[in-house]
Amino acid sequence: MRQLFISLFTALVLVNPFAVSHAAQAANLQTVVLDVPGMTCRFCPITVRKALQKVPGVVEARSDFDSKTATVTFDPARTTVQDLTTAVKNAGYEAIPRKTGTRDEGRGAREKP
Repeated sequence: MRQLFISLFTALVLVNPFAVSHAAQAANLQTVVLDVPGMTCRFCPITVRKALQKVPGVVEARSDFDSKTATVTFDPARTTVQDLTTAVKNAGYEAIPRKTGTRDEGRGAREKP
């Protein structure tokens, strides 16, 4: 039993630095929403998403036809918003970064009479 405890403790100590490193990396990620008004068919979001996924530093890229947007989570140490808009432009679309703000700011403006 003691040998099992020592083995588990050793494994925990060895794995823990990697978990902390991953958590620190995730904390540094940024997310940007790009307006892509030129998406005119249901295949356009696929093209936009694939172009964004090829950019080094992109962790996740989603695009939506109905809202004509792309949401990108990326590592700012490896890429910039300018790189993302250039990738979309090279795929044949215009990409306009939305101004950032808290979600409550937008809601409050709409809810006031």
